Amino acid sequence: MLGWILAFMILAILSALLGFGGLAGAFTGIAKILFFLFVVAFVISFFVNLGRGQSSKLL
Repeated sequence: MLGWILAFMILAILSALLGFGGLAGAFTGIAKILFFLFVVAFVISFFVNLGRGQSSKLL
C-alpha cells in the first residue's frame, strides 16, 4: 500500500511540475504526433495481417 502512495505522490509532483512550468503545451504537441503515428502503424499492421490471411488470437 505504501508503494502505491509513493507512486501516486511522484506522479502528482511530476504532473504539477509539467503543468505549472509551461511545458504542458510542448508535451501536448508531441503526444498528438505520437498518437497519429501509432494510429497509422496500427492501420498498416491490421491490413498487412489481413492480407496474409492470419487471424488474430485476441479476437
